[in-house]
Order: sequence, then C-alpha cells, then structure tokens
Amino acid sequence: MIKNIPIRIFKLIIKNQILPAADYELLICKTRENKYFLELDIADRKNISWELAAELVDQRSQLLRSTYLEISQGLADHNIHIGTASDIFHTLWHYWLPLARRLANRHQQIGRTFIQGLLGGQGLGKTTLGLVLEILLKNLGKTLLSFSLDDLYKTYSDRQKLKEQNPEMIWRGPPSTHDVELGQQVLQQLRDRPFINPYPIKIPRFDKSLHNGAGDRTAPAINYQADIVLFEGWFVGLQPLPICAFNAPIPPILSDRDQQFAIACNAYLGDYQQLWDYLDSLIVLIPQDFSYSQQWRLEAEHKLISSGKSGMSDREIIQFVKYFWKALHPELFIAPMLADGYQNSQIDLIITIGRSRLPIKITTPS
Repeated sequence: MIKNIPIRIFKLIIKNQILPAADYELLICKTRENKYFLELDIADRKNISWELAAELVDQRSQLLRSTYLEISQGLADHNIHIGTASDIFHTLWHYWLPLARRLANRHQQIGRTFIQGLLGGQGLGKTTLGLVLEILLKNLGKTLLSFSLDDLYKTYSDRQKLKEQNPEMIWRGPPSTHDVELGQQVLQQLRDRPFINPYPIKIPRFDKSLHNGAGDRTAPAINYQADIVLFEGWFVGLQPLPICAFNAPIPPILSDRDQQFAIACNAYLGDYQQLWDYLDSLIVLIPQDFSYSQQWRLEAEHKLISSGKSGMSDREIIQFVKYFWKALHPELFIAPMLADGYQNSQIDLIITIGRSRLPIKITTPS
C-alpha cells in the first residue's frame, strides 16, 4: 500500500482536531492520487472531482475517528500485528474504510442480504479483514456475518469414507471434502430472510482440533441478522479448467499420479459452481509471489512451537503446501485472473498482497 500521507494527519483526525487547510488539501490530493475510491462505481471513480473527493475524505475521516480505537483493540485481542502505525493508518485509509463503505452501499442497492465472496489462501488476511469490516460496518449501521468454506467440511465420518474411496485425499481442504448442498441451503436462507421479523438461521461450524486435528462438525452458531455475509475460503469462486490445462507438467504436479489427482480436483470443482452462484460479488486476494504461502506457514508454525505448543516440522509444512498446490495450483487457477481479458463476471476487486501481508495494489475489472 502506498504511504503518501503524513501520519500526523491521521492522528489529528483521530483526536477530532480541525485539520489545517494545507493538511486538508494534502489529504485530498494524496487520496486522489491512489485512486482507491472503492466506495464508488467504476465510472465515477475515473472522473472524480475535487468536491466529490473532499466529500469522501470527510466520510472516511468520520469513520476512522469513530472506529480506530475499537479496531486497534480488536487486533490486539486476536494477537494480530500489522507492521507500523503508518502501515495500519494507510491500510485503513486506502483499503478497509472505503471497502466497508462499498459493502454498505451495495447492501443498500440490492435491498436484501448481500453475499460477498472472498477468495484467498492462508496468510492473506481474510480473518483480519473480516474482523475489521465487522467493526466498520457496525458503525455504518450494518451487520456482518463471516462464514467460511471451512465450516462446510464434511463430517469426520464422511471424510474417512471419502479417504477410503480416494487415498489421495490425505487432508481436508480440496474440492470434494465439503458439503456443498449444505452451503447452498445456508446461503439460500440468508439471502431470502426478510428484514422485518427475521428468523434465526443455523450457521455450520467446524472444530479443527477434534479427532487429533482431523476436525469435525460442531454445534452450529445461531444467526439472527446479517445485512452482509462475508463468505471466504481458499478457492471460493474458482472455476474448473479445461483438461488441456494439465497437459504440461508444472511443479509439484509432475508424476502421472499427481496429474490424475489434479484433474480429479478440477472435476470436483465443478460441483461447487451452484454454490458460487449465490455470490453477489467476489474479491480476490493474490500474493505478490505464490511462494509467500509456504513462507508464511513456516513462520506461523515456528511461532507456534516457540510458544510451547505443538506444530508441524518444516518438512511436513512443505509437503502440506505441495499437497494443496497439486489440488488447485495457483499458477493455473489464480495467476490468470491478473491477465487482460480474464472472464469472471463476479470478480469486483483483485487485491495484491505483499510480503508484509499488506495490500500493495488494488485493481478492478475494466
């Protein structure tokens, strides 16, 4: 994320102090330079006037002032560390604040529960984004429900049967390990629930610690209201590829066995398309370098072990990451999204995440 605004200006906003005229003009200029006016439609964003920019800056300032302390406390409570104070302020200003306003506007326009898909692998900030958006949207008078593809994992018993049928399904996660029909039922209920006299809906939950880490379905959470649903997962919204995409070997899909596993996962992905049909929009989080996923996982496990808890060895982590790359290789499924002419009408935003796990680029379909 571009850091082009002096931190002292953000601090003045939080303290509810009047900005000097020069600082106010600088704030508008620097905000316009980034062109991250996510709360606007694309047509408006291309021709943003000084007056409109000033209006949006005022709205962001008010939202920042109202929520900064709660966001800071929420991140601390969840042991989430985001670089320096400058990193937090600029991420809020250029990314989180306008995105929250964008979602609030989309909910207002659609007139029912808005279902926002979020595609992103481990370490890309899905949990952090959900936490921050919940606070921001609450301040905007909207309720957010975070619902993960992980919560749709099949029961332990069903996954054991699946593993007997297909020994390649070593871990939960790839296509075929989720209860897609259950997901459709839940999203249908959420989408159809009336605003007046809303009824409670059972939201599936999955406990990854059960059965020695294999995990199992646990008691559902009861949701009474959700203006916006953030439905996230590592392959949410992905579309199956033509078989010819797997003709050329690409590490770690090298052996015939690897290739057959990749082709099978691609076929299973077709079963999820009816689930993706419930998405009103899709945001894609893409790492600047796909190798970051392995580095982040290594760092997370090292941190876990240093705290006295059990974790995977480096070798186990490498095998773990390779397994998911064999299932749905990011170079095959994710990288093409950055190319001109990529077709997926659901994608609204593509956010590139840098090594520090902060957004460094935001693009929208042309």
